[in-house]
Amino acid sequence: MFDEIMEKFEGSPSQQTVVRLLLERGFSINDEGRVVSGGIEIPDTQIAREIGVDRRVVDSTTEALLEDEELRRIFQNISAVPSLMDLAPVLDFTVVRVEPTDADADGIVARVTSLVADEGVSIRQVLSDDPEFADEPTLYIVLDTEPSGDLLKAIRDLPHVRAVRF
Repeated sequence: MFDEIMEKFEGSPSQQTVVRLLLERGFSINDEGRVVSGGIEIPDTQIAREIGVDRRVVDSTTEALLEDEELRRIFQNISAVPSLMDLAPVLDFTVVRVEPTDADADGIVARVTSLVADEGVSIRQVLSDDPEFADEPTLYIVLDTEPSGDLLKAIRDLPHVRAVRF
């Protein structure tokens, strides 16, 4: 789906940059064409400054997204998911990063979380990059405690896992 969205803006790399930011940050668009996070409006100038485009590019991108019925439904329903990854060191959690060889393979999350549960380690959060949005999708598991070497090796030995880091 990501490729299809980006194709609609293939003539404008600047607009593609706006679309990518909206998707990565979980920002949506309200009926007035304003970028929002929940009910908080984010000024076009702030978005433009963040990604190095003119604010008019942000405005024209949001207008184009609202004019396309399929894209309107997508971008009016995006929401951000809070992540514990950056808070993990502060909260004394551990983040395990699982890098797949094939992110589209079935069962990677289920196998990894099953191994963690079998080890008796509590999972605080599981996040994964969508293979369509990320160049190198990764599975992130936030744990209550540091995993054992045996657990990390067991995860690394799973099918479709290239690397495990924490």
